[in-house]
Amino acid sequence: MVKPSDYSESGNRIYTYEDKERSYMPPNYGEEGWSEKIERHFETYIGEIDNVFHEIISDIVHIDVYHIKPTQERNYHTLFTTGMSYLPMNVPEGIEGYNYAELMICLPPEWPITQEAFADEDHYWPVRWLKMLARLPHEYETWLGHGHTVPNGDPARPLSDQTKLNGVILLPPIMVHPDFLTLEMDSERTIRFYSIVPLYQEEMEFKLKYGCNDLTDKFDKYGINEIVRLNRKNVCRSSVIPFRRR
Repeated sequence: MVKPSDYSESGNRIYTYEDKERSYMPPNYGEEGWSEKIERHFETYIGEIDNVFHEIISDIVHIDVYHIKPTQERNYHTLFTTGMSYLPMNVPEGIEGYNYAELMICLPPEWPITQEAFADEDHYWPVRWLKMLARLPHEYETWLGHGHTVPNGDPARPLSDQTKLNGVILLPPIMVHPDFLTLEMDSERTIRFYSIVPLYQEEMEFKLKYGCNDLTDKFDKYGINEIVRLNRKNVCRSSVIPFRRR
């Protein structure tokens, strides 16, 4: 279940998600043509889809993850979901236009993107997070949007053995044409696209204290974008702390 627990120092509601017992819910596979329209949108603005990692067993919504290979213009992998937007999210009163969303994550060109590579959690965690976050709003009858942060557990643990990043924030991608950010499905339903951007503990705490805008100002200052860099600079510490495998 989801509990509105407290407010952060920046004035935003903090929600706590607890596991709940429930029966299996047959997945929603989306309206005819819905996923195809999302696919065309990505191919128009990002690049040709190379592969689709189809979900074999689904619950509530059917989440597929698509892969766009690096190109000379965009030298990074793009992974994105279809399925999160098959159902509306339970948004608070007053922001009804934000109840449909899909997610993406951008990975450096050397990241292995194969079924074989995904047997290693160090390579698979971006896909796991795409699927987990895409299903979360429907599982807990809540919503996700711009500036929402999710730690990797409580207490937060590193996203993998190769990094000290231990949580994520959802942000609109910045290395795209502005028209990419939304997709009007019909006169009443618009999908918004958010990038999963990993955070360090100090960045998560800074965002809770000062708000999303102050954190993204720091990202802008240090050139942090949506491409995942496992050992990037921690913008809330004075120097880079390199990760060393124990």
